[in-house]
Amino acid sequence: MDWFAYRDDGQLYCEDVNLDALAAEVGTPVYIYSRKTFEHHYDSIAGAFAELDPLICYSIKSCGNIHIIRLLAERGAGMDVVSGGELHRAKLAGVDTSKIVYAGVGKTDAEIRAGIEAGIGYFNIESEAEFENISHIAAEMGTPCHGALRVNPDVADPKTHAKTTTGKKETKFGVDIERARQFFEAYGHNEHCRLTAIHLHIGSPIYSPDPYVLAINKALDLIEELRGKGYTIDALDIGGGYAADYETGKSPAYTDYADAIVPLLRGKGLKVILEPGRTIAANAGVLLTRVQYVKTGGSKKFVIVDSGMHHLVRPAMYDAFHFIWPTHLEPNYLPEHRAMEMTHEGLETTDVVGPICETGDVLAKARMMPPVNRGDLLCVFTAGAYGMVMASNYNAMPRPAEVLVDGATATIIRRRETYADLTDAETKIETVRV
Repeated sequence: MDWFAYRDDGQLYCEDVNLDALAAEVGTPVYIYSRKTFEHHYDSIAGAFAELDPLICYSIKSCGNIHIIRLLAERGAGMDVVSGGELHRAKLAGVDTSKIVYAGVGKTDAEIRAGIEAGIGYFNIESEAEFENISHIAAEMGTPCHGALRVNPDVADPKTHAKTTTGKKETKFGVDIERARQFFEAYGHNEHCRLTAIHLHIGSPIYSPDPYVLAINKALDLIEELRGKGYTIDALDIGGGYAADYETGKSPAYTDYADAIVPLLRGKGLKVILEPGRTIAANAGVLLTRVQYVKTGGSKKFVIVDSGMHHLVRPAMYDAFHFIWPTHLEPNYLPEHRAMEMTHEGLETTDVVGPICETGDVLAKARMMPPVNRGDLLCVFTAGAYGMVMASNYNAMPRPAEVLVDGATATIIRRRETYADLTDAETKIETVRV
């Protein structure tokens, strides 16, 4: 569910803001976020899992603007970070650092020190070598920390893209269950990095609760075994990966996940941690882009827009689907739902492509869409997650602005980059003595 909707006059609004009028003021391309949608999704997942009183750590990597982080932290969210830069963002946003979990397979010494100094809740431990390094640094600093061993339960959702499947046995993330037992034998009583939690993350998006059930049951068996050997395990982080509606009604409700997961964890004496990102952010954001040219190539119709893979790389990188539709329509083109296959009369087979000098710079291929002309505004829906955070300056293109809508108020929460921004880091040079 989200608050991007067409009104009877055929105009698309975000909450109470006319998106054509907004684009005329702030320019394109531009990411638009709905505060009400962010809050609704966070509150809904918190409500669905309320019986477990979980710590919900929003995944900053999905949409990391500090204003978004702040509004979720104000509702009680902790944060899932994967870099020193994300930790810096969380601190700037005023997040309670004890409610931060720190993942990532390649944490540097400087990042580890920063996490310990900040007093984060847990490091999610990815390997023996990483654990030894974190423990060594904590001992050196004289500040104990806590670790959650990331365990791969060898579980995956067949609908999840291969590039975002992370819970199989052969992966760069975490350790398999057999090695987890050996891990605790070697490090389970370490006093510098106290290994008191298990962490799972099986990929994203996961369109069914069933893979979570399989993974959690395996984790609970492991926890029972470890507790029987005298190890203290007081928390289970079940990760993220919960789906979002790229097509209307395709993702489960939060209660569907909770109805399957909560009974497994009831009465287990575990602090439960969730790491949702996409499921909160995706439908809360859109990318507005303006048509520059319409052309034909052979039998193909191309709509060339002022955004592309440099601003939203998911279609090029994952063959990901995003519903794309004009922001202002004749009544006969108003969409009752968002789907890969649209059936309105008068639609045309269209490739929506960007300005980047790459054949793969495609936002939509062979898509049935209403006719559009130069100057028309298109909306790329469900772009709030893994959109702006993955944007680049390829082809020396500035990154878009970001705008947060709250009712009838629109606020620029990140200004549009300029050409000067692209070169500022190159204008001051210094000679290095070696």
